[in-house]
Amino acid sequence: MSFCGLKLGAIKQNLTALSGGDWCRALAVAGLVLYAVCVLVSNPAGQSTAFLNSLIFRRHGRYLYTNTDITDLVFGIATSASTWKTRRNYIEGWWRPNITRGFVFFDVPPKEYLPWSSISPPYRVSENVSRFQEFNKHAMPFAIRMVRVIKETFLEAPKGVKWYVMADDDTVLFLDNLVEILSKYDHNEYYYIGCNSEAVGSNADHSFQMAFGGAGYALSYPLAKALARNLDECIKRYPNLYGSDHILQACISDLGVSLTLEPGFHQIDLHGDISGFLSAHPHSPIISLHHLDYTNPLYPAMNVFQSLKLFMNVSRVDSSRLLQQSICYQKKNNWTFSISWGYSALIYEDILPPSHLERPLQTFVPWRNNYRAPAFMFNTRYPTNNPCEAPHFFFLDSVEQKTGGYEIVTNYVRKWDRRLPACSKTGNHSADSLSRIRVISPAKRYDGGEGKRRECCDIVRIYGGSDITEIKLRSCMEDEIIA
Repeated sequence: MSFCGLKLGAIKQNLTALSGGDWCRALAVAGLVLYAVCVLVSNPAGQSTAFLNSLIFRRHGRYLYTNTDITDLVFGIATSASTWKTRRNYIEGWWRPNITRGFVFFDVPPKEYLPWSSISPPYRVSENVSRFQEFNKHAMPFAIRMVRVIKETFLEAPKGVKWYVMADDDTVLFLDNLVEILSKYDHNEYYYIGCNSEAVGSNADHSFQMAFGGAGYALSYPLAKALARNLDECIKRYPNLYGSDHILQACISDLGVSLTLEPGFHQIDLHGDISGFLSAHPHSPIISLHHLDYTNPLYPAMNVFQSLKLFMNVSRVDSSRLLQQSICYQKKNNWTFSISWGYSALIYEDILPPSHLERPLQTFVPWRNNYRAPAFMFNTRYPTNNPCEAPHFFFLDSVEQKTGGYEIVTNYVRKWDRRLPACSKTGNHSADSLSRIRVISPAKRYDGGEGKRRECCDIVRIYGGSDITEIKLRSCMEDEIIA
């Protein structure tokens, strides 16, 4: 008799001392282990390895569950025939044809865009919601259609979906980071995952417990199923709520579920130059960006979509480090370097502590002009002409993988002169001569985020007689003090 032909009775004899519930759980786990061994014995080595790689179990409450991958997600995106011409550029920047699953939902049939592009998500036309008018005099009637995209996505989705991700048509998503974040949570439980607005006023007007829809949010399968069953009746209960995301939050709260905050979702309720915000990103993987029509292009001297293309290209090289901040010092000249990987590199002509540099430089303005202080959900630093506190700004120019594939090099170049004297209190060591910063990082995903430290960095060299500085990222040593 082969090993795989052994009966589970032999295992059962060793489990008789367990209580009924414990015995069942132990028997189930033993069965899975036996099945895995059978696959190893009876399949070619390559197939067995692939199978075992898929069986990565995590303990969460009373469940053992496998890792999430991109095929476990379905996306529902609300759009309209009037906005698709420009908004498709955002969606096609992150959508992966034949890999990602989901739909864009139009208000009317998109006849002017047929035949439909193969690089866009499949489209559907939303159900007519005029029947809601008799009980809902909503200030934004299209909000009803938008919130019902959740139900329509659930009804259209194939079987086996773990997560339903909702976003606007001008939302940019970073899929590998999204999958990594969702893998932390048990999709068998009720989860509503997203983030609130960067603007205090927006949260106060709607809800601090609401995931803003432009930033996007994720619903676990049981929660999406419960919402689909109850959504239309819930809409009737809240005729006075303004936005689709606020209606949704109320309906989810009715089901006894609260928001799980993930700071990588970004509504971007900010205007103007958001480089200060992106150069001091929260210590969490970036998951989304929204409202890029209302901000300056991400990189200087480009238009919105040129800069977005560069940003997405660098994210494909290493999305795990994108915007992650590393801080290091060149003590000889009293310089501080703050690297926002894949985006910017800042030099200060003084030794500034990490607690200071983690606060975004307020290069942006609030979403509304009539805001009440405090304006933002985070502390900021005001721009200054003090030469010891005003940074030299460098922005990403290129990214390359070095020969051998073990390292990635990102190059940052100065886009404008600082036009300030040197910092006199630290010895007048001006950084004006530097025009390029090379950052070398490992060619492997950065295991950052919750419970992890930022990466440390070293000034490898400042080339003598040259205008180039080279910096290398590395894991921090035990008990290492960055400053």
